[in-house]
Amino acid sequence: MTMSEAVIYFDPLYEEHKTGYGHPERPERLPVAMKALQESGLLEKVKIVSPRDATVSDIELVHGEKYIEQVKRLADSGGGNLDMDTAVSPDSYKAALRAAGALLDSVDWCLEGEDRGSFCMVRPPGHHALPSRGMGFCIFNNIAVAARYAIKRKSVERVLIVDWDAHHGNGTQETFYEDSEVLYISLHQYPHYPGTGWIDETGKGKGEGYTVNLPFPAGTGEADYLEAFRRVIIPAAEKFQPGLVMVSAGYDSHVGDLLCSMRLTDSSYRKMTDELVAFARGCCNGRLILTLEGGYNLNAEARSIVQTVAGLAGVDIPGKDEPPQTTAYPDRARDVVEQAANQQGLD
Repeated sequence: MTMSEAVIYFDPLYEEHKTGYGHPERPERLPVAMKALQESGLLEKVKIVSPRDATVSDIELVHGEKYIEQVKRLADSGGGNLDMDTAVSPDSYKAALRAAGALLDSVDWCLEGEDRGSFCMVRPPGHHALPSRGMGFCIFNNIAVAARYAIKRKSVERVLIVDWDAHHGNGTQETFYEDSEVLYISLHQYPHYPGTGWIDETGKGKGEGYTVNLPFPAGTGEADYLEAFRRVIIPAAEKFQPGLVMVSAGYDSHVGDLLCSMRLTDSSYRKMTDELVAFARGCCNGRLILTLEGGYNLNAEARSIVQTVAGLAGVDIPGKDEPPQTTAYPDRARDVVEQAANQQGLD
């Protein structure tokens, strides 16, 4: 595979978003991943960039003014909780603005050239955040803000969002559910938190058909994920012809994850990244942005991020992987893929 121009957006401020003792979405996720990237040699090939802060006006592309002010007040008063899972510490508002800012900088950078890919190593994550409230460890919906920014302010006509986090990105789905400018495709464990993302959730109004859900049973492995790419994701994306490809890159579908029950391995993420790199090159000048969502086994997540960034940069990094894991319920997983393909009118 040829070398691509790739950057990592990262800032130490993200580690100042404190979630409390024992919380799975903890600051240590980032230094462990950065250390793995350093030890892999990738940081000699991929530049690290500290991003800007999103403005309130940027965040308002998705979220309401009252909610944004609520987060700021909570942080300024010393912190608290948005819900039972979602903590706000004194620096969380600043970190959340800079997390969204990484995505905005990525959009600008990718659109200024060709064959450009970025990985946003950010916290707090975003894909559960609804327009009016945070939830599921997420404060602002980073990827949704960036997709709106690309469309409203950078004249991108269509954006593809692929969400491979093990939890359904209900906030992203809700944001674009009646929107034909964003094709949202999610592969996730079902039933599982947050309870949304069934196969018949396909959009509404002018957004009908622009939401695609692949609600896989627990125990689904790499073969069925890759079949979903071959059978549904890439064909649907080719019909859609986006000007930009974005990924909610969660790593909680890894077989070693603590919160979920899927069976991907480190190399599975390389293979999915390769699929999207190849698609983006053929469709939108290689413009591909990935942003960190979940992933709660620190070492498994770090190794998987290394494989993702290696795929983005077009280099091979030897993995410390186990063999592909078989799917526990292959008939059910295949049925999900076929139903999604039929809904999209894919032969």
